[in-house]
Amino acid sequence: MRQNRPSEFDESRFQEIIEYYDATRFDYRVAWLSRDNPSIHFGFYGQGADKHAAALENTNRVLAGLAGLSAGCRVLDAGCGNGGSCLWLARHLQAEAVGITPVSSQVEEARRLALLHGLAERVEFRQADYCQAPFESESFDCVWACESLCHAPEKKAFYREAFRLLKPGGRLVAAEYVRARRPLPPGGERLLLSWLNRWAIPDIDTPEEHAAHARSAGFQEISLRDYTAHTWVSLKNLHKIARRWLWADYVLYGLGIRSKAQHHNIIGSIRQFQALNQGLWFYAVLTARKPAGGKG
Repeated sequence: MRQNRPSEFDESRFQEIIEYYDATRFDYRVAWLSRDNPSIHFGFYGQGADKHAAALENTNRVLAGLAGLSAGCRVLDAGCGNGGSCLWLARHLQAEAVGITPVSSQVEEARRLALLHGLAERVEFRQADYCQAPFESESFDCVWACESLCHAPEKKAFYREAFRLLKPGGRLVAAEYVRARRPLPPGGERLLLSWLNRWAIPDIDTPEEHAAHARSAGFQEISLRDYTAHTWVSLKNLHKIARRWLWADYVLYGLGIRSKAQHHNIIGSIRQFQALNQGLWFYAVLTARKPAGGKG
């Protein structure tokens, strides 16, 4: 049965995420973004992508390939950030791309970039909750989530909503941080959470938990692949940048020039790589398909 979800959006439920991304916009702009690629995700190295900007673009190319996207498809980017993936999909696949994020400043920036690149007719950006999206059931050929599912307090709710939104036969593709197991040893759990909580991430799930959520929602052909080797250079680069900024960050934070959220972003970036080196988590790509006869 098709249904329309309410379009009202309550920012109060997303204050931590909104404050984090608003506070760290400058950091991302200086350390990560390029003029031609506004994506704030990690880069997939290899396949000819050996530089930062090329690796960021390659992430989109790899995810689109794994999802089996074709020209003219309709894609929902669930947690679109500044709209980088939507713009890539519209430019390279002539896709109709819809991006949603709870962060209004990201919506504004994504719309500005769409106009700048002449893609405003092919993309749409809205402030919305990807676990309760304001779209009719069976509206999209693909639901795309690049390092955004982690912010959901209840991952199961994301999978249910993605299933509802997909047309029969539609595909889900999600690039995500995945914990190695649950529970971790106490010291490992503390280290993992000291990264996650500084990035406004409540927790991350295990491979088994992701697969169980997807199956429970109704998905088939569920695959979760380890892509850490492809993102290692990108992850290490962020760690290097954070270490380089650390001393200045402590000084500026102590002087009240940098905020707590900005300070936490630097510390979290260091903790992330430490947790990776200890085998507490890995970078994965999950794909799944809604059955051709499935109803959302």
